[in-house]
Amino acid sequence: MEIVFVVLALLVAVTVSGTLERIVPVPLPLLQIALGVVLALSPLPSVELSSEIFFLVLLPPLLFLDGWRIPKESLRQDGRLILALALGLVVFTVLGMGWFIHWLVPAMPQAVAFALAAVLAPTDPIAVSAVAKQAPIPPRLMHILEGESLLNDASGLVCLRFAIAAALTGSFSATEAFATFLWLAVAGIAIGVAVTLGVTYVQDRILSRVGEDPGTQTLLSLLIPFGVYLLAEEVHASGILAAVAAGVTMSFVENQGRALALTRMRRSAVWDTVQLAVNGAIFVLLGEQLPGIVDKATSGALSSDGLNLAELALLALVIAAALAFFRFVWVCISLALTLRRNRLAGAPVIPFPIGLAVATALAGVKGAVTLAGILTLPFVLSDGSPFPARDLAIFLAMSVILISLVTATIVLPPVLRRVRLPPTPARDDEERQAREVAARAAREAIQTLRDSLTRTADEPTLYSEAAGRALVRYEQLVDGSEAGDIARGREMFQAERRLRLAGLRAERDALFDLRRRHAMPDDTLRRLIREVDLLEARFDGG
Repeated sequence: MEIVFVVLALLVAVTVSGTLERIVPVPLPLLQIALGVVLALSPLPSVELSSEIFFLVLLPPLLFLDGWRIPKESLRQDGRLILALALGLVVFTVLGMGWFIHWLVPAMPQAVAFALAAVLAPTDPIAVSAVAKQAPIPPRLMHILEGESLLNDASGLVCLRFAIAAALTGSFSATEAFATFLWLAVAGIAIGVAVTLGVTYVQDRILSRVGEDPGTQTLLSLLIPFGVYLLAEEVHASGILAAVAAGVTMSFVENQGRALALTRMRRSAVWDTVQLAVNGAIFVLLGEQLPGIVDKATSGALSSDGLNLAELALLALVIAAALAFFRFVWVCISLALTLRRNRLAGAPVIPFPIGLAVATALAGVKGAVTLAGILTLPFVLSDGSPFPARDLAIFLAMSVILISLVTATIVLPPVLRRVRLPPTPARDDEERQAREVAARAAREAIQTLRDSLTRTADEPTLYSEAAGRALVRYEQLVDGSEAGDIARGREMFQAERRLRLAGLRAERDALFDLRRRHAMPDDTLRRLIREVDLLEARFDGG
C-alpha cells in the first residue's frame, strides 16, 4: 500500500506545483523540488529511489515524446551544430570534467569521477523552457537545445555505462568500448525503428477491417516506448536510443495522416498529461531525496576527508562553474567553425555572437537524466566492497542540478533579451503555396461530392447552397484575396477567433443553464457540449 500513497502524493504535488506556478514567480522545477522536500519532511511514507524505476517507468515516454515532437526541419537546418553539442560536447565534457573532478576530489576514484561527469553532461530542455518563461528562448535556439537534448541523453548514458564498467572491473579497453558503443547505438536505433514500423503496419491492417478506436490508438502509443526499451535492453542494446528512434519514427508515421482527427486530439491531450506528470514527478522525487542527502553531508558520511556541508556545497559550485566553462568553450569553437563554413559558402560576414554563446552555455540546465543516471551507480563492487564515493557523487549531481536551475533562473532571462540569432529563411512564400495547394484540393473534393449528390438528390439546391458555403474560404485562398496578404490574413483570423470564442462560450453557458433548469437530458447535454468544446479547442489553440 505504501507505493500507492507515494504515487498519489507525487501526483498531488505535481498538481499543486502547477497552481503555485501561476501565483509564485518561481520556475516550475524549483517549486516541484521544494514540494518534494516538504513531502520528505512530512509523516507520509518516503520512497527509496531505484534506477530501474527511473529508466523503465519515467525516461522512455519522455524520450519517445521528445523524438516525436521535435521539429525535423530544425534538425536538418542546424544538424551540424546539434551533433557537435550532443556528441562532441558530451565527450569533451566527460573527458575534461572527469579529470577535473578527480583532481578536485582525490578521494573519488577516477572511474567514479568520469561516471559523475557523464551524468552531468546531458541537458534538460524542459527545465530550460521552464526557467526561461520570463524571457522566452528564441525558437531557433530552443530547437537547437531540444535537438541536443534528444541525442545527448543517449550519448551521456552510454559514457556512464562505460565508466561504471571500468569502476567495477578496474580496467578499460578503448577497442571494446568502441565496439560496445556501436552495438548499443546501431541495435538500439534499429529496434526502435523496426518495432514502431511493424506495430503501425499491423495496426493499419487491422484498422482497415474493423475501424479506428481513438482510445485504443492512444493506449498503443503509450505502450510503444516501453516495449522498444525493454526489447533493446533484453539484447543489451541502448533502450534510451530505442525510445528516441521510436519517437522520431512515430513522427514520420503520423505525417502520413491516416489517423482520425479525434484520435490525434485525444492522443495529444493524453501525452501532454503524461509529460506533465512524469517531468513533475522526477523533480518532486529529487526534492524528496534532498533531506537525506543533506543529513549525510552534515554528519560527514559523504566524504572520507571529513568535509562539512559548506565545503561540499563549495565543491558543487566549482563543478557547476567548470561545467558551464567547458560548455562555453565548446559552443564558441562550434560557432566559430559554423561561421567560417558560412563565409566560405559566400554568406555575409557577421560578428561573433558572444551573447548566443553565453546563453547556450547557461542553458545547459541539468535535470531528469542526470538524476536518473547517477542513481544507477551500484552499491557494491564486484568483490562485495562498497562502491567508492557513491553518496558523494549523488550529492554533487543533485547539487549541480539545483545550481544550474537557480543560475539559469537569475542570469539566463537578461542574457536572452540581448540575443539575436541569424534570421531563419522566410516562410511566408512556403506558407502561401501550401495554403493554395490545400485549398485547391479541398475545393475539388467539395465540387466533386456536390456534383455527385445533386444528381441523385430530391432537393439538389440544398447541396448546391451547402457547397457554396463550404467553398467560401477556399475560393478566397485560391484566388489570392486572402493568401496574398499573410499578415492581414492572420489579423483577420485573430479577429474571427475572438468573435467565435465569445459566441461558443455563450452557447455553452446557455446549454448548462438549460440543464440546470431541467430542460434538457444529460446525454443530449454531453453531446452538444462536446461539439462546442471541440470547436473551442480548435479556435482557442490558434
